[in-house]
Amino acid sequence: MNQNLTEGPVIRTMLKFAVPMILGNLLQQCYNVADTLIVGRFLGADALAAVGSAFTLMTFLTSILLGLCMGSSTVFSIYYGQRNSQKLKDSVGTSFLFIAAITCILTAASFLLLDEIILFLQVPDEIQPLMKDYLAVIFFGITATFFYNYFSSFLRALGNSVVPLIFLAVSAILNIGLDLLFVVGLSRGTAGAAEATVISQYVSGIGIFLYTWIQFPEIRTSLLRFQKVCLKEIANFSVLTCVQQSIMNLGILMVQGLVNSFGAAVMAAFAAAVKIDSFAYMPVQDFGNAFSTFIAQNYGADKKDRIRRGIYGAFLSSMAFCIVITLLIWVFAEPLMLLFIDAGETEILAEGVRYLHIEGSFYCGIGCLFLLYGLYRALGKPGMSLVLTIISLGTRVLLAYRLSAIPSLGVVGIWWSVPIGWFLADFAGILYLLKTKKAAVFS
Repeated sequence: MNQNLTEGPVIRTMLKFAVPMILGNLLQQCYNVADTLIVGRFLGADALAAVGSAFTLMTFLTSILLGLCMGSSTVFSIYYGQRNSQKLKDSVGTSFLFIAAITCILTAASFLLLDEIILFLQVPDEIQPLMKDYLAVIFFGITATFFYNYFSSFLRALGNSVVPLIFLAVSAILNIGLDLLFVVGLSRGTAGAAEATVISQYVSGIGIFLYTWIQFPEIRTSLLRFQKVCLKEIANFSVLTCVQQSIMNLGILMVQGLVNSFGAAVMAAFAAAVKIDSFAYMPVQDFGNAFSTFIAQNYGADKKDRIRRGIYGAFLSSMAFCIVITLLIWVFAEPLMLLFIDAGETEILAEGVRYLHIEGSFYCGIGCLFLLYGLYRALGKPGMSLVLTIISLGTRVLLAYRLSAIPSLGVVGIWWSVPIGWFLADFAGILYLLKTKKAAVFS
């Protein structure tokens, strides 16, 4: 199932690799969407607000591991493009032990700082017990998240995006079934929703680990071997990508705290709308990651013309998709919100629809930004991806706090801060590309 991305028609090859990634991460979103939908319908608005706020927190925590895995994957892709099997094996072992250590620290810190985290998020008093019940269970899934993301990143670096999709499909279906059992059947509340998610995460995490162990016997001896000489390169890609992902989601977490200060109704609207929003632009995010693997393999193989054609093709494909999704969100914003809440919750419904109409109008901005992230990461410039993230999220956080303080805007100021940040980062990323030697890929 491994795919060599340095050969074949550019757009077709990229899309063939990207589609399973897109489907896989859409399924991954089903973990939290299933929680949100079932919790909202069967446990009420307060439980929905608690799980939604916890989702933002977990996105931040897992983004640390995701960033490390994505950075390592870039190194794997470059060595795979160079056909350097020894360096590929050395980098796999070093990165595995490095990220495993970070996972242990992150898990321990999450449990130890649980009360402080809830305080930081400005969670209303009536929501706190529900959120604490959820987080006290969901933190057990951090290790499973590491296993899945690490081995799926390894497989994707080798051009295999189908196997990660298969494990996620099984896990997503299991999650929905367990949600119904624990929340509806056994009345386990928000803790039950978390239990369903954690069990499902371990199914995909352990499953993909066993698959890789069986199918790639050549890496077994190197998987637990730490090579100091590899650490610097792994860290150069992984740490910066991790910081980028973490800053991005820390900014979102800070905005979540601001949203929470507007009360339970706005929290519930944001919780539901953000799930829809994530589904809407998730395909272009995954396409950006697939694009990054494509560029990295061809960068390793020194195929500059193919890189140039890939950039143009990826941009046109991403923009076309974003325009279609924008139109769909505008038309179906209200019916989509009604999947999560009752029609009688008019305040929550109206706020969620307003959020989706504002964000959905500017998906071309986030689509372009994901491509820039992937491009700079693949070309050995993860620091530039970090700069773009700081511009985007810095703008978002600053404007969210400033604009929401204006009485005539209120929470709407938070919604408008997001697309403004996207486009400022796009402008900076394109300008830098055109003014540096990296622009040679266009010539």
